[in-house]
Amino acid sequence: MIVKNTTLEGLLTIEPKCFNDERGFFLETYQEKRYKEVGICDKFIQANHSRSSQGVLRGLHYQIKKPQAQIVTIMHGKVFYVCVDVRANSSTFGKWHGVKLSDDGVMQLYMAPGFAGGFCALSTTADLHYNVSGFYDHDDEGGLLWNDPDVGIIWPISSPKTNSRDNSFPKLSDITRNFIS
Repeated sequence: MIVKNTTLEGLLTIEPKCFNDERGFFLETYQEKRYKEVGICDKFIQANHSRSSQGVLRGLHYQIKKPQAQIVTIMHGKVFYVCVDVRANSSTFGKWHGVKLSDDGVMQLYMAPGFAGGFCALSTTADLHYNVSGFYDHDDEGGLLWNDPDVGIIWPISSPKTNSRDNSFPKLSDITRNFIS
């Protein structure tokens, strides 16, 4: 597999080895030993799957007191995935990085604990699989407004379909207690 750093420390892109033939393909989305060899040593304890239709934008979500590492894998379709550094002591606090993930040339995204994540679906449908290092806790959920002008994310769609919860998240400058240290 090919692992590359991004502009944010703790955020990696991963191109896992994919075996293709006339029947289709085979892909290991996670293998503990192999991922540890490249420095991903988190213990992943939960797996999640989401499906979104074209134009849907989800995020930006994170856990506050129990931050999670994640490995995001696109299973079907195409998305633009964004991570924002919400680690209060980080030199890249408030900075974002976006990457297109597609089932055409599978790529994964690894996020160390301390990133808010979200995406918009660019294909008719998009299925994402998440390995996470902590259990989801509704009472520990944090969020950052997806279109916060101070963060300045450049989304590749102009009129996303969002929900009321994601639209009610605060801007980075209005968050007082939700930063991960």
